[in-house]
Amino acid sequence: MMVWIAHEAGRELLGAVPPGVQVEVCADAAAFPSDPAAVRFWVPPFLATVRAAGQLPRFPKLGAVQLLSAGADAWVGQVPPGVALCDARGVHDKPVAEWVLGAAIGAFRRFPDFVRAQEREEWAIKAYAPTRELTGKKVLIVGAGSIGRAIEQHMAPFGVEITRVARTARPGADVHGVDELPRLLPYAEVVVLVVPLTDLTRGLVDAAFLAAMPDGALLVNAARGPVVDTDALVGELASGRLSAAMDVTDPEPLPAGHPLWRLPNAFITPHAAGTVAGLLPRAYGLVGDQIRRFVFGEPLINQVSEGY
Repeated sequence: MMVWIAHEAGRELLGAVPPGVQVEVCADAAAFPSDPAAVRFWVPPFLATVRAAGQLPRFPKLGAVQLLSAGADAWVGQVPPGVALCDARGVHDKPVAEWVLGAAIGAFRRFPDFVRAQEREEWAIKAYAPTRELTGKKVLIVGAGSIGRAIEQHMAPFGVEITRVARTARPGADVHGVDELPRLLPYAEVVVLVVPLTDLTRGLVDAAFLAAMPDGALLVNAARGPVVDTDALVGELASGRLSAAMDVTDPEPLPAGHPLWRLPNAFITPHAAGTVAGLLPRAYGLVGDQIRRFVFGEPLINQVSEGY
């Protein structure tokens, strides 16, 4: 059975593969190492784009696509019937939670301002009022999956008050539905986005959503850029009423000259929340387990359904 993986290092990180499994490295979805018609299990390159998903017709024997990303938006609706699409749920929980925590603290403590002062070689403490802090804030986490739970765990030592929101309410788990956002947003000092990009979440954060957030609130986007209406966000940030920390943007990459770059209350990182040194060992631990499940006819985990 032919398996394609995206990283040479993955060969060792997979662990033992069953007899008869042949592993090849396909690091670029546009440069195949052999005939894709023989491939049964494909691990596309990390953050593979719609262009990679468009190659699927060349894989007539494909049985499973195992993504290295937690999001599957580029692949939903592209995978043929009978082919399992699996995401990397669990792999990115702690790194993304770290980024959310760091971004929230950095935004509140005005780290970007101090970095700019450092570039000017300016000891600027006299120019700044006392900064805000994360400690004790009311935090609304929109996306109550495994990443949302990890964020909650990372923030717990700061004495924050967490409110959870998911696609639908889960009363027994103290999770609200998205239909309750208009009622919840006015009390949220921090709003964290960790939802997948689907037809239901595209443009979720629009002008009305942002207007419902209280003055001085912080929006943290660790989801996907199109979850937020960029024009509406620019308008709110330009007014100075809100601030934002974002690892994703729409468009992405954010082009030079875009107004988001110039807003002092926008803290931007280049889709780097999950890019950490421990990524590959965690990711290929999952991949190895999935390959063994596939070969032995066991159910695959993390199968994507309805975009999740």
